[in-house]
Amino acid sequence: MQHPAAPYHERAVRDEAERICSENGLDCDVDRFGNLWTEFNNAPKLRPLVLAAHLDHPGFEIIDDAPSKRILAQFRGGVSNSYFRTGTRLRLMPGQTPARLVKRVGAEKQFEIRAHAPLDARPQFAVWDLPGFSMRGNKLHGRACDDLIGVASILSALIEVKRDRAPVNVAGVLTRAEEVGFHGALALAGSGKLRRNSLVISLETSREIPPVKMGAGVIVRVGDRASVFDSEATRFLSEVASRLAGADRTFAFQRALMSGGTCEATAFQEFGYQTAAVCVALGNYHNCAPNNRIAAEYVSATDCVQLVKLMVESARAMPQYAKLISALPERLTELSQVARNMLPRRL
Repeated sequence: MQHPAAPYHERAVRDEAERICSENGLDCDVDRFGNLWTEFNNAPKLRPLVLAAHLDHPGFEIIDDAPSKRILAQFRGGVSNSYFRTGTRLRLMPGQTPARLVKRVGAEKQFEIRAHAPLDARPQFAVWDLPGFSMRGNKLHGRACDDLIGVASILSALIEVKRDRAPVNVAGVLTRAEEVGFHGALALAGSGKLRRNSLVISLETSREIPPVKMGAGVIVRVGDRASVFDSEATRFLSEVASRLAGADRTFAFQRALMSGGTCEATAFQEFGYQTAAVCVALGNYHNCAPNNRIAAEYVSATDCVQLVKLMVESARAMPQYAKLISALPERLTELSQVARNMLPRRL
């Protein structure tokens, strides 16, 4: 989270993820679109579980041609116009050069930016001047929780299953340019790299909307603003979560339609993959705080830990997938028999 990123400019975050994989003996490679693929597979005959998260966060892409203290930038990502206030502090990348937003120019969400120090080279992108990472009590704050929490959770889950040595076939895909239309996910989905029988789970942070509560547990996300996800896959996650809650008093989960935005599960689902989603509740979505202020995003650290627990247990539970999803129809069949016996007696 210390590494600034914006759509098409995710290299530093991806490099950090590659270092983490190398340190923990996880195989990884970068596809021709710049997505990072990492996996731990000690049971290749198992159906693959693929965990997906994105590397980018809304930010400014520099679109002028020459180094200058006055710079033209295009904002990429979902932030309302009211948040782009003159004088808002930015950081130009690479180099972390301090800068400020000067004025809107030209097309929609194009802005003039002024650097407050000499530029050694042409900047490539700019981000809000916010701390990369801090802890305040049980809350984790940062310029980009969305979706670096998902990225970190995937890496954590893979490290854990590798340490555990349970039979698993689990991969993590860290995608690019999600904030401008799922570019990395769509390129991957259409590339043929993902096996058609993969179960794809999208990991996200999602705007806290009632009845969901931050700190009340990881969220099994039944849908987003655009789609409802696969019922069977969602049932699998819910059954795994229920089993975890029964065995671990510290584990809690919620289940909700998170309609605050659209996530990569929609993209993978539309390409024919069986897809489900999980998330944690997010404060200051896309850095948009009350009163049109730009501020750090934040999440519950406890929710993040439980997200990792659920993904680890889901990977371990894939050999029991058929049994877990059959629990509900079996219960309904039993109730149906009771109903057929009881209802005629009560006419």
